[in-house]
Amino acid sequence: MSFDDSKWVWMNGRAIPWQNATTHVSAHALHYGSGVFEGIRCYETTDGAAVFRLDAHLDRLYRSAEIYGITIPYTREELAGGVNEIVRLNNFRSCYVRPICYLGSGSLAVHPGNNPVEVVILAWPWAPYLGVEGLKHGVRVTVSPWRKFQSRMMPTTAKACGQYLNSMLAVRDAVSRGYAEALLLDAEGHLAEGSGENLFIVRDGQLLTNDERHSILPGITREAVIKIAIDLGYQVQTGVLDLEDLVSRR
Repeated sequence: MSFDDSKWVWMNGRAIPWQNATTHVSAHALHYGSGVFEGIRCYETTDGAAVFRLDAHLDRLYRSAEIYGITIPYTREELAGGVNEIVRLNNFRSCYVRPICYLGSGSLAVHPGNNPVEVVILAWPWAPYLGVEGLKHGVRVTVSPWRKFQSRMMPTTAKACGQYLNSMLAVRDAVSRGYAEALLLDAEGHLAEGSGENLFIVRDGQLLTNDERHSILPGITREAVIKIAIDLGYQVQTGVLDLEDLVSRR
């Protein structure tokens, strides 16, 4: 991953040079993780760059913000325009897009009060999450000693900045032990998800997966995979997944 090709950032309503997109060290989000974000892929197509399911991603962004009491001061249409503008200004044919809304500088009380809401859209070239070779040959995965938090602790269906410390701990532990990715169990010991992806098991022509009852973040890509599989005539079963399901063939 490199930011070298990213020249423009959409910040608080307008495009500005990358080097000018700064925030103050007293920003509430820096100290407490009080922000929400999305991770969106933009793909090269014969008709030009195409952002994958932008509407669905923005819907989730607004839902996450509402859960955390963050009022985004822009409409979905304005943010969609910002995404398209940044992809175009950076002349990207394919890239990763990161809209983020966070509480800025005003107060460092745990209760954020009237801290301003900063809204930023970044874009940069980024290879597949676990690498091109991972797509071809698979990756080594381990079960993390860290559990995925559950909804009575934090809202698992929100994609929030501070919540990703859980994922960071899991993947750093995995990498330190020679693995590429970690699988987290939920509080009851069932499979939840990876540090940055949902989980599917393919068995006997069926897709098995779990849902928000097992502390997952319901992914936009996950939803698309389920719909495409059903449209192609495959059965999709949603329920409890355990470690034994990863090694069982029946």
